[in-house]
Amino acid sequence: MKQFIAFVRKEFYHIFRDRRTILILLIMPIVEIILFGFAISTEVKNVRVAVLDPSQDMVTRRIIDRLDASEYFTVTYTLHSPAEMEELFRSGKIDMAMVFSERFSDNLYTGEAGIQLVSDATDPNMATTQSNYAAQTIRAAIQEEQGGSAVNSQSASGEISIDIKLLYNPQMKSAYNFVPGVMGLIMMLICAMMTSISIVREKEMGTMEVLLVSPVRPIFIILSKVVPYFVLSFVNLVTILLLSFFVLDVPIVGSLFWLIAVSLLFIFVALALGVLISSIAQTQVAAMLGSGLILMMPTILLSGMIFPIESMPSVLQWISAIIPARWYIDLVKRIMIQGVDITLVGKEVAVLALMAVVLVSVSLKMFKNRLE
Repeated sequence: MKQFIAFVRKEFYHIFRDRRTILILLIMPIVEIILFGFAISTEVKNVRVAVLDPSQDMVTRRIIDRLDASEYFTVTYTLHSPAEMEELFRSGKIDMAMVFSERFSDNLYTGEAGIQLVSDATDPNMATTQSNYAAQTIRAAIQEEQGGSAVNSQSASGEISIDIKLLYNPQMKSAYNFVPGVMGLIMMLICAMMTSISIVREKEMGTMEVLLVSPVRPIFIILSKVVPYFVLSFVNLVTILLLSFFVLDVPIVGSLFWLIAVSLLFIFVALALGVLISSIAQTQVAAMLGSGLILMMPTILLSGMIFPIESMPSVLQWISAIIPARWYIDLVKRIMIQGVDITLVGKEVAVLALMAVVLVSVSLKMFKNRLE
């Protein structure tokens, strides 16, 4: 029995001395439960709403105040024309618009009053949920105005019509939402994970030492490892776009040139991240584990690929800002689906460019010319 206890004690010693094992056994469950508990949310939160109100009467004002007082919606803009609404949607400043009919208060009791809810349907599930929440809030507000009379969204009782319009994706195709997300995930995993593993493999096999003492400068050694994955990632990008357009019927509304250009920028960022991981990791297992922890789970949960960032707590929203896939997925949605001009996505492009510069600088600084 003493020998058995001694072996058990020895195994505990091995576990506690290995930081990676501790990370998997104790830290990863904590991180996962926090991320899954807060990031996975289908609730409507922080929906930015613009209002077009031609009548400007007391009834419309109370409806707007009721919507703004809701925990789900924030009225951020007052519109003066439909063109202004379109511009705000294209610039990504609003998620929904509420449009009142002319002389809303006068027509409320004659059955001629109407409200249109315009929602960005690049994420069809979230657009439907937002519209339904807003319609319920509006019905409740109008019911109070009418002293508790029933309100019917289809005007069956002759009270009011609430029309829902879905921009960019009126057919409610889910492919419009998951294609940009899958593009970001595939590029990130192929570029970062495979690049880091290929460089670390040279360390484990001992061939990196031979390469470092060769006349070739270290920067060209790194580039020689990166270029094949850059080319293969470009091939994957073209394949995904062809399948999306011809098989999944996802349109490329915006500029194909700028879509490919921002995709190449994202590929470069992912490759730089892979080089950085390879500079830190000493084994292929460590590189793969680091890529999985640092890239895969945050990319899936915090990039907006599946769950809306606006519904997450502020802390997770700040964390998501350092995930390259978040900015790339937003870029693809707005260029590919919404068809916006490159000038309207300057912020996202600038963030990815800054990430590329920082990652390359840190990677080159941390890359060791000599192996220990």
